[in-house]
Amino acid sequence: MASHIHQIVEDDFSSLNRTVVSQLHSEVPLIESIGHYIVEAGGKRMRPVLVLLTSNNLGYEGKDHIELATVIEFLHTATLLHDDVVDMSEMRRGRPTANTKWDNPSSVLVGDFIYSRAFELLVDIGNMAIMDVMASTTNKISEGEVLQLVNQHNPKATEDDYMEVIINKTAILFAAACKSAAILAGANEFIQENLHQFGLQVGMAFQLVDDVLDYSGSSEAMGKNVGDDLAEGKPTLPLIYVMQNGSTEEKALIENAIRNGGLDQLDSIIATVVASGALEYTRDKASNCIETALACLDCLPENQFKDGLAAVADAALNRDS
Repeated sequence: MASHIHQIVEDDFSSLNRTVVSQLHSEVPLIESIGHYIVEAGGKRMRPVLVLLTSNNLGYEGKDHIELATVIEFLHTATLLHDDVVDMSEMRRGRPTANTKWDNPSSVLVGDFIYSRAFELLVDIGNMAIMDVMASTTNKISEGEVLQLVNQHNPKATEDDYMEVIINKTAILFAAACKSAAILAGANEFIQENLHQFGLQVGMAFQLVDDVLDYSGSSEAMGKNVGDDLAEGKPTLPLIYVMQNGSTEEKALIENAIRNGGLDQLDSIIATVVASGALEYTRDKASNCIETALACLDCLPENQFKDGLAAVADAALNRDS
C-alpha cells in the first residue's frame, strides 16, 4: 500500500503500532514470541488503516479509534495464524509461517489468545453496536473458512459459491473496519451502510486480485508461494472461469488439478489460465467492485481522509503483492 496513505494518518498509525505491540503482552513467553513474529512480519495494515481514515474523515476526536484499529488488526492476525494451519502453508510475507517455525498447536492456541485479546479491547471501548458488528463478523469469517473447506477439491464449485466464500472469509472484515469506525464517530445509518458496502467491495476486490496474483505474481513480490491455492485444490475464480469456458481438454486439466491439488502440472495450468482470459475476467470483476466502492464514498465529507479511503481502494486493485 502506498506510503502516502499511511502519511495521512501518520500519528494515529504510530499509535496503532505501539498499541498492537503493548497489547500482545503476556506472561507466557511463547504467546509473545509468536504474536510479535507474525505482527512484525510487516503487512500493509490495510484493514486497521481503514478504521483510522474513516474515523478521522467523520470528525471523531476521541482515542478509542486506536483500540478499534488494533481490534481489527488482531482479528486479521488471528485468522492468519489459523488459516496457515488449515492450509498447511509454509510461507507468508516472505518468511516461514508461524506453524512452520513453531508447530500447529502453538499457532492455533496463540491465534485463540489474539482473538480473545481483541474482544477484551472491545469491552474497553464499551460500545454495544460495535461489539455486535465484531461478533457477527467473526462468526461470518468462520463460516467463510468452513465454506472454503467444503468447496476444496470440488470442481463443480460455481462463481456464486466462490463469491460467498470471499465475502465471508475476506471482505467482511474490511466492511467491519469501516462500519465500526462510522459507529464510533456517531455517523447516521445511511453513512454506516455506505461505509460497510465500501469496505465489502474493497475486500472483494482485494481477494479477487489475490487470486489473479496466484497465477501471475512472483513468490518474492507476494511473500508466499505462487500456486499455493492451486496446490490446495481451491476452486478460485480463474479456475472456475476455465471450467465454464475452456475446451474439453482444458476443463479436464483444471478438474484434475482441483480434485487432486498439487503442483505437478503447474506450468500447464498457468498457461491454460492465462490463455483463457480468466485473469482478465477476474481483474474486471475486481475493477467493478472498486467502481462500486468509490461511489459509496459520495456521502462523506471532502477531506484528505476521504482521499485516503479512495487511495486504499485503488491500492487493493492495483497491487502486485
